[in-house]
Amino acid sequence: MAPQRRLMAVHAHPDDESSKGAATTAKYSDESAEVLIVTCTGGERGDVLNPTFTGDYKGLEAMRELRQREMAQAREALGVSQVWLGFVDSGLPEGDPLPPLPAGSFAAGDLATEVPELVRLVRSFRPHVMTTYDPMGGYPHPDHIRTHQISVAAYILAAHPDYRPDLGEAWSVLKLYYNHDFSIARSLALHEAMLDAGLESPFGPWIDRRNEHPILERHATTRIDVDPWRNRRDAALRAHASQIDPGGFFFAVPRELESQVWPWEEFELASTRVPASIPEVDLFAGIDPEASDAELQAAAAGEGEPPIAGYEDTESAIDFLLPAGIEPDNTTTN
Repeated sequence: MAPQRRLMAVHAHPDDESSKGAATTAKYSDESAEVLIVTCTGGERGDVLNPTFTGDYKGLEAMRELRQREMAQAREALGVSQVWLGFVDSGLPEGDPLPPLPAGSFAAGDLATEVPELVRLVRSFRPHVMTTYDPMGGYPHPDHIRTHQISVAAYILAAHPDYRPDLGEAWSVLKLYYNHDFSIARSLALHEAMLDAGLESPFGPWIDRRNEHPILERHATTRIDVDPWRNRRDAALRAHASQIDPGGFFFAVPRELESQVWPWEEFELASTRVPASIPEVDLFAGIDPEASDAELQAAAAGEGEPPIAGYEDTESAIDFLLPAGIEPDNTTTN
């Protein structure tokens, strides 16, 4: 019997799942895929960003509880499952020079102890597809960069039976994607459409900053038509009431205009253990819908180590991401 398709989306903070790939997760959930959102931190150091939000939430515990309540509403809006990885928000350092990251925070932690937590989840949920951020974190927030790092490491190590067998039976994720929701191409397209319509664009300052401080613009390989699921994304965004201003940036583009100009969410196929043909319109493209999990895993095992976008090869990824001595072919439980 063919398995139910499974998608794991790994995010740094509560609200990231609603602003990055949200409509895609709602779409696949509606199409009978099992979708799991992994939230790495509790968002404890997030500020209240919605000027209309009322309430006094001072301290990490109060903010964590608030963000948990908001997350519960967001996952219900998207129709997905969600788990907390349990790490503590690092905050967004500001200043020149930047201050050190808070002790005990996610981005200041030890990858050797953080990666196994995601490996455990990968091996228990057994996703066919995983999404996460690119090597720059989508933008250089320390928790987003760390989310990328543990995701790529887990993608590699979860497949190796010699790595921490106590974490569960080895599982090869078949495809790994990077989110592309805030690409310069999307921003420019919507910016120009807003100006052509005689509307004030929210993207101007952001585009100016990108031009002043250019970063690598990665190539999207996969476009998912999500227009029918925009309302679910919007409901999930509104659920994060402390973070999202319903009259602000995320709702500045009229939805009719967005549908005409950019009805997609984009991803970059970062690594695959199944044959792929670019461009794609489906995250599960190339995965035989009639094959059993055992058949899919056997086929993936025969492909060897797949390359990973942003890294020279799998070995260099492991060398960069994990401390010396932790490698997929020789790590065991003591």
